[in-house]
Amino acid sequence: MSAAIEVRGLRKSYGDKLVLDGIDLTVAKGTIFSLLGPNGAGKTTVVQILSTLITADAGEIRVAGHDLHQDPEAVRAAIGVTGQFSAVDGLLTGRENLIMMADLYHLGRAEGRRRADELLERFDLVEAGKNVAMTYSGGMKRRLDLAMTLVGNPQIIFLDEPTTGLDPRSRHSMWQLIRELVAGGVTVLLTTQYLEEADQLADQIAVLDHGKLVAQGTPEQLKRLAPGGHIRLRFTAPEEFALASQVLPSASRDEESLVLLVPSDGSVHTLRALLARIDDASLEVDELTIYTPDLDDVFFAVTGQPTANDNEKVTSK
Repeated sequence: MSAAIEVRGLRKSYGDKLVLDGIDLTVAKGTIFSLLGPNGAGKTTVVQILSTLITADAGEIRVAGHDLHQDPEAVRAAIGVTGQFSAVDGLLTGRENLIMMADLYHLGRAEGRRRADELLERFDLVEAGKNVAMTYSGGMKRRLDLAMTLVGNPQIIFLDEPTTGLDPRSRHSMWQLIRELVAGGVTVLLTTQYLEEADQLADQIAVLDHGKLVAQGTPEQLKRLAPGGHIRLRFTAPEEFALASQVLPSASRDEESLVLLVPSDGSVHTLRALLARIDDASLEVDELTIYTPDLDDVFFAVTGQPTANDNEKVTSK
């Protein structure tokens, strides 16, 4: 699969403060790539550089096949950016906001209006499109903001915390819209303050800490980096529990509840090996449960910083 974004040796400093220290990233076309990291990790700086808002001090960068240093205009023509704060003009109607964007892209009067109406329908804003945007709910404003980003048919979209402040229903609605964009061939680079969001959406995740890439992989690969993964075996018969304790000496024992906790990295290979040992010993297991660390555990393991729970945020600047 070819790359939509390729970054090698990206560096950025502000005075004597090193913000990005030799970052390497590859984002495949038609995928969702998420950047995570604690406050000050450098994620927003990466997005600002890749979207041509600021310049890098060093590094090779290609976006949509274009060298960012040599041809920034071509990069700008291929991308769309939706920031943390809505770019919607509250004094204009939803449709007028979209037509304004179409005018900025020089689409022409008829084509601009056709594109605006198409996006209003796609984002379920046909009726709301007649009303001024200041009357919109938070979720509606974010949908309109994303629709405005799509007026120019970008190949790559940078989404900087697209669901911040939204209620759970609106957040899930945005997730579905993002999935549909990617299904249509768009590439998304996402920063988010919600680890659940990255887990739900991202094909690949990169974790930045103090300007360095400290972990990268699929959500499942990253979860294997955190300690604490195990397979829980519960037994009904004490004699089966005793036998299993001998067959699986590395397991933690809970004699009162007849439970063994077998350390596991969450891989299929490890599970198969355990099942083979259970079968060879003819053990009668009443219940088997697999526990894999979540992204909160990963975040703590690779950055040394705790995360908030689902309804709080992990800052991603």
